[in-house]
Amino acid sequence: MITLDRTRLIGSLAFLDLNTVQYSGFFVAFFLYIKKGFSLSARIKEIKWREVGESGGAFLGKRVWRNMFMGEYQHTLDTKGRLIVPAKFREALGTGAVLTRGLDNCLFLFPHEEWLALEEKLKSLPLTKAGARQFVRFLFSGATDCELDKQGRIVVPQHLREYAEIQKDAVVIGVSNRVEIWSKERWEAYMVEAAESYETIAESIVDLGI
Repeated sequence: MITLDRTRLIGSLAFLDLNTVQYSGFFVAFFLYIKKGFSLSARIKEIKWREVGESGGAFLGKRVWRNMFMGEYQHTLDTKGRLIVPAKFREALGTGAVLTRGLDNCLFLFPHEEWLALEEKLKSLPLTKAGARQFVRFLFSGATDCELDKQGRIVVPQHLREYAEIQKDAVVIGVSNRVEIWSKERWEAYMVEAAESYETIAESIVDLGI
């Protein structure tokens, strides 16, 4: 089993100068990981800006937000492994999404649009790098298409429930461009540990221009 220690690769970096190219923080952080053995505990936040009229979203000046997931919700899996997706997340997920293994033993749930964008970035990773090959296998071998039923539920396959150690109680959180699904026990333990190092994490991302 591949272990990626305490690396929260969250969202993507968007430079404030909108005339510059936007680089994916997920891609940058992972590249640092495989090239320098660098372990990020940083919480990298993305705000995707789009011109008004391009799509719907929360209005802010002359820009709007798209596919912004946020918030924390607690739900339980039923006997068939079905999990309710919070109502606020369903519209952005559409009729389908991709569920896969995430970092820190949680699950990642991506809208199809975000999954395809991530796939394109991962294709550009060098196959000669062992770390790149490992990460791609880790992400894709556990991935599965999910469809929301009429009650807004998805089926979490057995192998993913075992990976995330979710037996019944789950915590569903929004993290910028994706949704994360945690076992309640692991999430509570993670938050206790993370609370002790938030100041250090905040200082560590200053150099990234956050």
